[in-house]
Amino acid sequence: MNLIQGVLNGPAVYRVKVEGRVPLSWSDRLMGMNITAADEGPEDTSIIVGRFPDQAALSGVLNMLYDNRFAVLSVECLEKG
Repeated sequence: MNLIQGVLNGPAVYRVKVEGRVPLSWSDRLMGMNITAADEGPEDTSIIVGRFPDQAALSGVLNMLYDNRFAVLSVECLEKG
């Protein structure tokens, strides 16, 4: 399910893939999301997974990543509710 077809209101679990290595210590900054490094080719990427209360919270995390120069490569809704 992509973001446009995903949940507009209510909680959901999302997986966000970004270019670069997000420090593990940023979990609190990212609303407690689980951060893992992904070894996929020559570029460093990070996978961030967590439950958000709504898409406004997800948007806040995506904006924080963007503001810190992490290019968002994908956003996937894994579970509604």
